[in-house]
Amino acid sequence: MTELSRLPGVGRKTALRLALHILRADEGVGVALGESIINMRRGIRYCSVCHNISETEICPICADVRRDRSVVCVVESVKDVMSFENTGQFAGLYHVLGGIISPMDGIGPDQLEIDSLVERVAAGGIKEVILALSATMEGETTNFYIFRRLAEYSDVKITQLARGVSVGNEIEYTDEITLGRSLLNRTLFSDSIRR
Repeated sequence: MTELSRLPGVGRKTALRLALHILRADEGVGVALGESIINMRRGIRYCSVCHNISETEICPICADVRRDRSVVCVVESVKDVMSFENTGQFAGLYHVLGGIISPMDGIGPDQLEIDSLVERVAAGGIKEVILALSATMEGETTNFYIFRRLAEYSDVKITQLARGVSVGNEIEYTDEITLGRSLLNRTLFSDSIRR
């Protein structure tokens, strides 16, 4: 029960209900659940290109030849990739940072996948980088840091989501219609820092 209560969103009472349910069920249910967790943990890795989760070295999105390889959408987490994919509005590639710059939490640029993003852009072929981070102080700080790191690549357009996503909102909790419209109406990041 202690291990179940360590899962996000699972408190002591929920953990107890889950544990009792597993105990009441056939032994095979508990064994199958345990094996599926072990198999997931051993079989899932991070894509060597975009850092999304994958069962293979390169995730299905990066491997899909129909995707627009000239556009890369930079997101904070794997959950954000799932949110954008649910909109059905984006046909480019992603780059998962694995977090955002947050000095209060001890997270600096070196703990994120920013260097690998710069390497992807430096390799050529990318015409647009969409900064799709949450509209929080930490998200904006990370956007600005990435913008500065990519400034030397003047042939690459750096855009951000239109502000249909409210300031202070997390991408994960934004509805699909608002998220889709924000993606379609993105703006140049440089325009936002001139104001």
